[in-house]
Amino acid sequence: MTREHEILVGVDGSTAGLHALDWAVAEARRRGLGLRLVVAYSLPSFTAASLDGGYAALDDETIRSGAQAVLDEALAHLRDPGVPVHGRVITGDAAGVLVEESRSVELAVVGTRGRGGFADRLLGTVSSALPAHGWCPTVVVPLRGADGEPLRDGETAQVRPVRRIVVGVDGSPPAERALRAAIREAQAWDAELFAVAGVPIASMTGALAWLPSAIDHEQVLKDMAEGLGVVVDRALADHPGTEVRRRVLDGTGAELLTEFSAATDLVVVGSRGRGGFAGLLLGSTSQAVLHHARCPVMVVTTRGEDLTES
Repeated sequence: MTREHEILVGVDGSTAGLHALDWAVAEARRRGLGLRLVVAYSLPSFTAASLDGGYAALDDETIRSGAQAVLDEALAHLRDPGVPVHGRVITGDAAGVLVEESRSVELAVVGTRGRGGFADRLLGTVSSALPAHGWCPTVVVPLRGADGEPLRDGETAQVRPVRRIVVGVDGSPPAERALRAAIREAQAWDAELFAVAGVPIASMTGALAWLPSAIDHEQVLKDMAEGLGVVVDRALADHPGTEVRRRVLDGTGAELLTEFSAATDLVVVGSRGRGGFAGLLLGSTSQAVLHHARCPVMVVTTRGEDLTES
């Protein structure tokens, strides 16, 4: 399948969804991409025992008109985006619809804290399902203020330009793919890029729990730094002139990336990143970072590598 040069945006009428749309507009302008807005809806199902004569009939036409109103509101919200935009209303579960739509785009964007929109379309569910099952990278944009604290629906959040990017690297295929995606983002935004690898030395947990107490911690960090350098240099082979700062730190990937998210504009992480040089960073890290990050998070998987890119 040929990918269109578009960013997929899931909208549901909530403040969180509109904030994610604003972020997607800024990204589309930087990368020269169009926007594909999608509103998904499905008819509620009830068991026969739950129905009585007091319930108003819910028909497809009524609910679809509500979905169309949500789409129209999102299109009106854009005003003059400066990029091509089109929208669709699609019948089906929101997560499933967006996963399928992700096959033919370059990037998907959704918001978190999406309660209250049309038909109670919870972007909280979508923001977990789409990164895990999507066919392209997914950016999850949290509804947070300038101080990183969560906002309530109705409060306004400003989109920050991407000036600093942090990517988690462990040498696994998903992490290397995430690194390449982070490099492209850094080039598009002219942003600083930091590649971070975590080694939980102090706690001696996880993969390092079996190591003797007399282990040379400095040597472990040095070896990891060498491995990180190899991976980064390999990724930069096709991007001459791009600078990537490298950091190997004591701690788990989830802890480090969540901490960095308070002082950065985009965190990039690969999913299912087992393996690599000791497999110390990713794995479940992407889910943990999604739940706690204070800035947008891009999740990159190896799924969809077999799809043809135009």
